[in-house]
Amino acid sequence: MQVELTDDPRAFDSRDWSALTESDPEGSFFHTPAFLKTWWEEFHPGGALALALVEEGGEGVAACGFEIRDGLLSFVGGFDVTDYMGPVGRAGVEDRAAKELVRAIAARQDWTRADLAGLPSDGRWLPALAAAFEGSGLAVEGAEDGVTPIVDLPDTFEAYEATLSSKLRHEMRRKRRRLERDAGPFRLVHTTRETLGSNLDRFIDLHRGSEGEKGKFMVAGMEQFFRDLAEGLLEPGPFRLVFIEAMGELMAGAVFFQYKDAVYLYNSAFDHAHRELAPGMVLIAELIRASIDEGLARFDLLKGDLEYKYRFGASPRPVKRLLVTRQAK
Repeated sequence: MQVELTDDPRAFDSRDWSALTESDPEGSFFHTPAFLKTWWEEFHPGGALALALVEEGGEGVAACGFEIRDGLLSFVGGFDVTDYMGPVGRAGVEDRAAKELVRAIAARQDWTRADLAGLPSDGRWLPALAAAFEGSGLAVEGAEDGVTPIVDLPDTFEAYEATLSSKLRHEMRRKRRRLERDAGPFRLVHTTRETLGSNLDRFIDLHRGSEGEKGKFMVAGMEQFFRDLAEGLLEPGPFRLVFIEAMGELMAGAVFFQYKDAVYLYNSAFDHAHRELAPGMVLIAELIRASIDEGLARFDLLKGDLEYKYRFGASPRPVKRLLVTRQAK
């Protein structure tokens, strides 16, 4: 195996590793060059790029993006907007590829510590990278990086409802009935290229109207990141923006990515003037219904161990990080 390290952001396109992401069971939308390129273009100032491309027999077998900023090595994607991070590659190469990735990145002298987050605890790259760093004589410590609540989707919505406790099932049905009773019929509105501008405006307004820290999230740079994702990756790409409409109003909206056999619920917001109708909760339930109808296997509510996510029958998937220092143990 050999590793090419490049700081040229054009490699997001020229060395496209989308096929590796699709074939890797751990490969998510967040690992794709399209997402990481968009993140890099918006948030990279001050950081050095190190794209690692692993080849064997003249073919790409693994890839990983690193950023180095102020002596800290991390995965490309950052900590705030990228839920899963790390390498992707062909099945069976992870141990050897991890050794080569670590050898190449450890040879650089522009970092003294690493915080490598976003690694699922049940994945194969976490132990492979930990062993590779330890084998290089570096101090490695495992740490928590939160959880991602996930709903495994059955074949029908009725079967999904049967997995819920009677209390949760009743709550979901009650919220739907109340919205229909007090606001009349509702429908899902899917964003198209023609409605993208106005629908994004509405979603951003809803988000900024949220309470607490959430209402402060959509700063100018974050808004531009969402707009760039939408412009570049709107359906038939993986980006989706869907609203629940009632009484002629877009009461709640959700941004999600549909990738491989999964939905990744990225962000959502609702009109607090209609809080009592719980349009956001009804929207998520309807998105789960639609995902089942499309034959998808997983509905991932992503990072954040928030109580409302478990109302949909989600189970927590622990996510880990590796903390690495140059000092030998």
